[in-house]
Amino acid sequence: MLCLRLNSMRTLPSQSSAARASLSGLRLLRVGDIDIIADFSLLFIVALIAVNLGAGLLPAWHPEWSNATRWSVAVAAAVLFIMSIATHELAHALVARAFGLPIHRIVLFLFGGMAQLKREPDNPHSEFWMAVAGPAVSLLIGVLCAWAGVALTPESGRLETEALSAMSHAPSFATILLWLGPINVMLALFNLVPGFPLDGGRVLRALLWWWTGDFRKATRIASRIGQGIAWIIMSWGILMIFGQNLPYFGRGVGPGLWLLLIGWFLNHAARNSFQQLVVRQALSELKLRDIMDDRILSVVPELTVADIIRERVWELDQQLPVTRGGVLLGLISPEQLRAVPPERWAGVRVAEVMTPVGELAVRAPEDTADEVLALFSDQDAVPVVDHERLVGIARREDVHRWLAWRLPARA
Repeated sequence: MLCLRLNSMRTLPSQSSAARASLSGLRLLRVGDIDIIADFSLLFIVALIAVNLGAGLLPAWHPEWSNATRWSVAVAAAVLFIMSIATHELAHALVARAFGLPIHRIVLFLFGGMAQLKREPDNPHSEFWMAVAGPAVSLLIGVLCAWAGVALTPESGRLETEALSAMSHAPSFATILLWLGPINVMLALFNLVPGFPLDGGRVLRALLWWWTGDFRKATRIASRIGQGIAWIIMSWGILMIFGQNLPYFGRGVGPGLWLLLIGWFLNHAARNSFQQLVVRQALSELKLRDIMDDRILSVVPELTVADIIRERVWELDQQLPVTRGGVLLGLISPEQLRAVPPERWAGVRVAEVMTPVGELAVRAPEDTADEVLALFSDQDAVPVVDHERLVGIARREDVHRWLAWRLPARA
């Protein structure tokens, strides 16, 4: 399981509204204004952990337990493990907040979790402490769980010499804690491996950044080291698939494929992390006035949905500004139009279904293009306003088009 901190730009530029909705998953809870989201791929890892415990470890530790007890404990352990990953990521988020970095979403998914940063840290000091916060919390959870599990287990003094016999005396909750403790310690240690963008890779980048004074150079070096570690992990997976017995990992097709998948994901994430930085630095030099679309097609709030359907404006499949006298009042999307039942088209006006300007993020012509990237996660179009008057629209496609022309030349 991995715990990452990825810049939110990584998933935004190429996603449509529907794609983003499918990736948003289920909101588990909200801590302050930080949403903890469970991606649907998380179901696979919960099932995998539960099956591994229910069909493997628990029957060996507690052969006297009924199937109902065994599987209830297995599912509870899997859920608590996911909660411990969420706590790991929440530690990253809270430390980031302390350094003034906005994080509003934590996503739990197949490989673990990621706290999505809106921008990169301002200095190596904040990067370092954000990176170590997660593993420190996982290590603390692991130690506390192990201590509590031992304390709740009769004959716990025999755990070192007769572990299996002593485990058989552990009640159900102590059994969960005795499993959860070492797993969290392993999670902390694995995330300290210096493979960017793992937490250890972030620590490495912070140290390189402090040493060189060059954030881009530090990111490039950390990214390449991360890719190298990813290839080592993939090599281990291939060796295990072909029967090689590796210390602490064992052998077999299943574990080998899992390591191969983890290595592939790390390699992809490490490579993309540096590419993100190159893109963001390029866009930080670009003003919105240079890429916005100033050929504004807008609608007035008094129009009905029937009017828009009749004029076939909805076929543009993009958010449209709603204005009066050049002043921006809101945006209306095709999804908002389609939500109106056909029998009500003639009676519902644009003003009734649009997103009002007070709920929108707007930017000025002199703002830089990198500032709009995170905004594309919530709205497809970013209005560009000068003294309340709409002067243009910045869209994801505009950013794509500029990058397609300029980045190859910059490389």
